[in-house]
This record gives sequence, C-alpha cells and structure tokens, in this order.
Amino acid sequence: MFEKLKAKWGVGPLQLTLILITFAIGGSLSGYLAKIVIGLLDWEKSFLWWVVYILVVTCLWPLCVISVSVIFGQYPFFKKYLQKMGRRFRIIKN
Repeated sequence: MFEKLKAKWGVGPLQLTLILITFAIGGSLSGYLAKIVIGLLDWEKSFLWWVVYILVVTCLWPLCVISVSVIFGQYPFFKKYLQKMGRRFRIIKN
C-alpha cells in the first residue's frame, strides 16, 4: 500500500512518512478545534450538533493541514494536493 502511495505521489520514504504524519496531525487538530468551537455554543449532543461538527471539521481541515505542513516542510506537496481537491470539487477553476 505504501509503495503505491510513494509511486502515485512521486515521493521517497521519508517524505511519505512526513506526509502521513501531517495528515494525521492536521486531521486530529481540525477535530479538536471543531469541538472547542462548538463547545462555545453550549449545545447538547444532538443530531444538529453532529451536523454542525462535521461542517466545521470540513472547513477547518484544509487550514489545519496546510499549517501543519509548513512545520514538517511539506507545504509544496499539500498546496498542490489542496488545489487538486479544489478543482475536483469545482471550488478552484483551472
């Protein structure tokens, strides 16, 4: 599985490790920050809470991942990755 990712992304073993660490920390950070943001609203955990939580995590994730990528020196990879995602979701035009 990791060999396929290395080939797909054109990276070496060290860079792949840093990319996976960045994904993990960025995703965890976005979930943690979303809980804090929603906690400020003082809602009980209901269906609406979960919907808002998912929306907030979705909005925070790119910001968290790009911030963490700077720390790990993977900013060029994640800039390209997020631009590609933006084009797929038609947020960014070619």
